Amino acid sequence: MRIDAHQHFWDLERFEYSWMPPAPSVLRRNYLPPDLEPILKRNRFDGSVVVQANTLVAETRWLLQLASAHPIILGVVGWVDLTDARVGDSLDEFQRHPKFKGVRHIVQDEPDVNWLLRGDVLRGLREVARRGLPYDLLLRPQHLPLVPRLADRVPELRMVIDHIAKPRIAERIWSGWARDMESAARIPQVWCKLSGMITEADPKDWKAADLRPYVAHAASLFGPERLMFGSDWPVCLLACERWKQVLAACTQALGPQTMAVRDRIFGGTAAGFYRLGA
Repeated sequence: MRIDAHQHFWDLERFEYSWMPPAPSVLRRNYLPPDLEPILKRNRFDGSVVVQANTLVAETRWLLQLASAHPIILGVVGWVDLTDARVGDSLDEFQRHPKFKGVRHIVQDEPDVNWLLRGDVLRGLREVARRGLPYDLLLRPQHLPLVPRLADRVPELRMVIDHIAKPRIAERIWSGWARDMESAARIPQVWCKLSGMITEADPKDWKAADLRPYVAHAASLFGPERLMFGSDWPVCLLACERWKQVLAACTQALGPQTMAVRDRIFGGTAAGFYRLGA
């Protein structure tokens, strides 16, 4: 299978998205499964993993409703309140749906840089891990040093770093991010998404070559068994006009690869990590 391991849907009439740029941003319209399905089919992708864009359990319920109606949605990574002592009740509800495949919180926007290590958050993450669910890490480089500490505290939690932790590609900042990614990659239960990169480069003048050193570093650390492609559509449209440009940029940044490696990065790893179809 070929899988887009990271994309979003939203409905502006249904929910407010505080992080979204104001009009006339290209993001200020509804993006729904009928918009993405023909794109995936044209590019011979079998489906996608839709990831939360809001901190509301109501959004998770809505995404699962979309997943029931649209076969291209292979899995849903939803939001639950990890700080709620009754988070298990939400997880009980969502796990009744076969396409609920993981949890994410917008850690990058938390004022407390150490939010992931708070006692109430760790309690919630232990409940996620107990159920065999993975956790998507939406981080910036300053949060990367927390990953080994989190793994020590919740060793059974499988995690994936979204957007290669958003290195400052446009400014060509490298060393701290590269070192901390090395530390994260030493942890066997940590994976990485090749996603969200073109919006961290110069959105008006990026090239695949700008991404190449960051992609090469991630690929050397995680290998194809722990690396997966995600388009970050429609957020990617801030820096491109078409979904296919993101696929081409990732392919070019990776450089020549065997078919076995490509099959892993562009589908197999995501299918295994999220247990799609299970």
